Amino acid sequence: MSSFPPLLQVFLYGLLTALATGLGAVPFAFARTISPRTLAYTSALASGLMLGASFGLLSEGADLGRLATLVGANLGVLFVLAAGRLLGDHELQFGAIRGEDARKMALIVLVMTVHSVAEGVAIGTAFAGGTSLAVVITAAIAVHNIPEGLAISAVLRPRGVSLAACAGWSILSSLPQPLLAVPSYLFVESFQSLLPYGIGFAAGAMVFMVLVELLPDAFETGRRSVIALLVSIAMVAMVLFQQTL
Repeated sequence: MSSFPPLLQVFLYGLLTALATGLGAVPFAFARTISPRTLAYTSALASGLMLGASFGLLSEGADLGRLATLVGANLGVLFVLAAGRLLGDHELQFGAIRGEDARKMALIVLVMTVHSVAEGVAIGTAFAGGTSLAVVITAAIAVHNIPEGLAISAVLRPRGVSLAACAGWSILSSLPQPLLAVPSYLFVESFQSLLPYGIGFAAGAMVFMVLVELLPDAFETGRRSVIALLVSIAMVAMVLFQQTL
């Protein structure tokens, strides 16, 4: 891609990270039937991945600005509260699914889309600092996006969404990455100052989504010990995975 103009390079690298998110749906190609108990366990898996990603974000945000990250996290919580109430006031249809399941699916896609905003800004600001480092950071974000796509698919697939649609929604949730990478590259100083707020916002939204929406439902139909084990394993694995990038 080195022969492309700089702005096109930034956009294409951001697009690659978005496409990588769709790979998270691949493991669900091997699941034929999904019982209510299995649904609880996939929600536990998604919860662990999201919590692990949130801890990584908070650590990164603290390095950029602790107060800004804290403010952003609280705004993220308020965002999920407002979005959940707004979605609950309307009869939603997510594909062929309606009602409470449709609301939860819409909320998970919305929260993960917001999370992608911070990653898009990170890509653009990284390219402003030099291509070689930016390529490494972009590759790390692309790899990191795969388990995020897995988290989305773990909520959508058990509720009847097709495999192709799971991949499509996962990619759609990451489209802010190429779309925001370009303006972040052009106006790096302005966007860089907002990055800790965005990181905190994404982390706060994900943690609140896990604690209020995903885990309570999982505990209703699954064994508590198994759910706790899956959440712990997925969370620790995600944290360790981020440390290797």
